[in-house]
Amino acid sequence: MLQLFIANKNYSSWSLRPWVLLMQLQLPFEERLVVFGQAPGSAGDYRLFSPSGRVPCLHHEGLTVWDSLAIVEYLAELDPRVWPQDRAARAWARSVCAEMHSGFQRLRDVCTMNCGLRVQVGDWSPALLADWQRIEALWLEGLKRFGGPYLTGPDFTAVDAFFAPVAFRVQSYGPALGEAAQAYAQRLLQLPAMQDWYRAALAETWRDEAHEAEARAAGLWLQDLRASAPA
Repeated sequence: MLQLFIANKNYSSWSLRPWVLLMQLQLPFEERLVVFGQAPGSAGDYRLFSPSGRVPCLHHEGLTVWDSLAIVEYLAELDPRVWPQDRAARAWARSVCAEMHSGFQRLRDVCTMNCGLRVQVGDWSPALLADWQRIEALWLEGLKRFGGPYLTGPDFTAVDAFFAPVAFRVQSYGPALGEAAQAYAQRLLQLPAMQDWYRAALAETWRDEAHEAEARAAGLWLQDLRASAPA
């Protein structure tokens, strides 16, 4: 069986991508959640199960696949539904996933994924606004070109999974997006798999100081909906 190693659901945007894809496609897998700083046996060393020391990491039939993009491509060899069947849609989806994977650095730095928070951003810098505007442009292009309700048509595919963490960021930080982009983000947030992830994220009591510091730097916390951390 597929084994997917992930980290804290509240923080781990990279883990969410293959997890939500597996869930939406109803591919059986075993979830292995390893809390940041608490990997078994080696003072939090993720290299016990991941060559890069990072998550997500997939184990399957003696193979180890790490990095969310590589995992998605591996899953596509097992199930053709991972990518859209139309060649033009598939080429667009792969390009957009690669851009999401390697870009949007200012958005990542400021609007980190922290599912349980609602934050009033302190500085909507030109670079941050440009990242959000580019994401909106991609969403509108896909929806218009391929007809929706997902980015390459009627079916949820890898490109939607790659933007699932962005939907949580829309919820947390409230960027100024148009009606169509807001509707797409809400469509992702309402997926049963996304609701399951969100409930689990809110229930977590673990806190990782590095991630908490990033969220504090983003601006004023309006709400913290997470379960209380242990005293």
